This record gives sequence, C-alpha cells and structure tokens, in this order.
Amino acid sequence: MKGIFVTFEGPDGSGKTSVLNSVVEMLNQTSKKNDYILTREPGGNRISEDIRGIVLDPRNTEMDEKTEALLYAAARRQHLVDTILPALNEGKLVLCDRFVDSSLAYQGAGRHIGVYQVAKINEFATDGLQPDLTFYFDIEPEVGLARIKNHRQDEVNRLDQESLQFYEDVRAQYLCLARENPKRIIKIDARKSLADVTAQVLALLENKLAEFFK
Repeated sequence: MKGIFVTFEGPDGSGKTSVLNSVVEMLNQTSKKNDYILTREPGGNRISEDIRGIVLDPRNTEMDEKTEALLYAAARRQHLVDTILPALNEGKLVLCDRFVDSSLAYQGAGRHIGVYQVAKINEFATDGLQPDLTFYFDIEPEVGLARIKNHRQDEVNRLDQESLQFYEDVRAQYLCLARENPKRIIKIDARKSLADVTAQVLALLENKLAEFFK
C-alpha cells in the first residue's frame, strides 16, 4: 500500500469530528484536495452505513453487547475492503472518523466484554491493519457530555443513553491505548478552542506526512 491511513478518535463531545471537518476544509484549499478521502465508522459505504443505522438506532435498547461488537466489526470489514484499502492502494491519504480504537474503548471497556476479546474480533475483520497515525482527542466525560447537550446538531443515537460511568470507562481505555502506542497515537487536549485544536492538528499532520514521504 502506498497511501497513509490517519484516524481521529475520542469520546463523545471531544470535538474530533468538528476538527476533522476543519482539517478537510483546509486541505480543500490546497493542491492536496484530490489526494485524500474523508470517511467514517461505522459507515463509509452503503452496507456499512446500513449497519450503522442498526447499531446506533435508539430503539434497539435490547441489543446484546457482543452483538454490538460484532456489528461494528462487520461494518469495519466492509468499510475496509470497499473504501479504505482501495484508497490506500491508490496512494491517497485516508482520514477516518473512528476505527478499531473506538471498539476497544466503547465495547471492550465501556461494555465490559473485554478489550482482548474485542481486539481479536477486529484483528480478524481488518487482517491486522492499523492506522499509520491516530489523533486522540481527550476530554473529561462531564465536559464532553455537556457539549453534546448544548451544541450537538447531528444524530442522537443509542450511545447517548449511557451513564457517566460508561464514558469514564471509555476514556480510561483511550488513555491506556495512548500510553501503549506512543508512536502511533498523539494525544490532543480537546478542552481548547476549535481553532486552537485544529491549528495544532494541522501542524502535526503536516509534519507527520513529511516524515512518511521522506
């Protein structure tokens, strides 16, 4: 593969999607606008978006935790073969809103079904593919949830019904992943303004891309 795979991770309310959209706006103003794709998980193609609708539907409160983890992995597999791998093979920069780290944090730790078990499911689904670079947007659950309550304009999903403890467990696992993968995961202070965080991410991304293409 010739491309670069960059993921954006963080708990709900961290602002990662807003930063990602701002990064894309900046890329669109440069010569790089045809050299990247923007995608998301769960989703990124027709089948994976259909699975997204099921797994995030607020009516599906009876969904089993393992069913949820398997659905995320299934959506990820289809996303990989239909969207991510073709773009990487074309030498493109792939910017993805969430990937395996989200499942480890939300299902492995948040749902308490085991980080190792969820990692094994996703290793099978992805054939072990990992991002080249991950930006993790860190924020306290109370702050993130308050942001969602006051500002969110996108979908309200099933995960929005979870307890504060759920989100504390999610954040703890994200922090663990960041400590265990310091070369891949860059921790970002998401409490700062959108403009400040976006500027920081853009600078880091440019530096990392320069390193990759040496």
